[in-house]
Amino acid sequence: MMKLMRLAALALCAVMAACSPAKTPVEAPGRTALKLATDWKAQAELGGYYQALATGEYKRRGLDVTLIQGGPGVNVPQLLATGAVDVGVGSNSFIVLNLAKEKIPVKAVAAFMDKDPQVLIAHPGQGVESIADMKGRPILLSDASVTAFWVWLKAKHGFTDAQVRKYNYSTAPFLADKRVIQQGYATSEPYLIEKEAGVKPAVFLLADDGYPAYASFALVPDALLAKNPAAVKAFVEATAAGWTSYLYGDPAPGDALIRKDNPEMTQDLLDQAREKMRSYGIVPRAKVGDMTDARWAEFFKVASEQGVYPRDMDYKRAYSLDFLPK
Repeated sequence: MMKLMRLAALALCAVMAACSPAKTPVEAPGRTALKLATDWKAQAELGGYYQALATGEYKRRGLDVTLIQGGPGVNVPQLLATGAVDVGVGSNSFIVLNLAKEKIPVKAVAAFMDKDPQVLIAHPGQGVESIADMKGRPILLSDASVTAFWVWLKAKHGFTDAQVRKYNYSTAPFLADKRVIQQGYATSEPYLIEKEAGVKPAVFLLADDGYPAYASFALVPDALLAKNPAAVKAFVEATAAGWTSYLYGDPAPGDALIRKDNPEMTQDLLDQAREKMRSYGIVPRAKVGDMTDARWAEFFKVASEQGVYPRDMDYKRAYSLDFLPK
């Protein structure tokens, strides 16, 4: 639920960020100061960034990173566009291409989630064995999702807008009607539904059905890419190391920082989210942060064919492969 609100907040590109940016960090001798804005409140889905900070991965590579926690009023693309931060976390591929469409000089330089964690959730025992089985059924979607992954679902499975029901960030409508499908994130809503209502839902990761989107991007202004490419590369490599350590090593340092920034976050939520990221392969053990031209071309093809972007748009201006970790 929280992450769906995050997606909606990030879609409001005309609204100025309502966060309170940290004071400009004092650059230590020999280190480059970077302000990093996350796309939501501290949680396991941001664990790699927190782990890299907590374990000194950034400092070891000559960086002084100040992490600015996101929230429902935080607009990362606008913070980047106005120069308020140096690096931002982008939630999904649509946000990245939207920047290119508006000719905002910001690029994705790494994708730390190889799979978008977006899922569709159904009641068990209702004849829904795959996403294709959801055709014709009511689906609870946020406004942001209707202009994002819903475009892909319509193209692939022939879903229609008549299926869309307004998602109000409550599980009540889903629990009240066993025919209803609900959107969510693999790392959050299924666990909350099971914990709060005692219902173990059927969960379908869009990526496992062919959805080609990445997630958790490092977004960097073109000016910084030109001015200090070494710092950008160091940031990407440190963050990749942070993700590997957080998911496949000892997550305690990152968890401690997450709980400090977000006291509402509980250890059981952190633990289950990490397990989901591992089991679904959302953050891979190898080649963390990697992107390819082929995946971007596939994603743009679907989105442009559905009219989201002009077919002649230079989508490659949205990202750079020059800073990927070794």
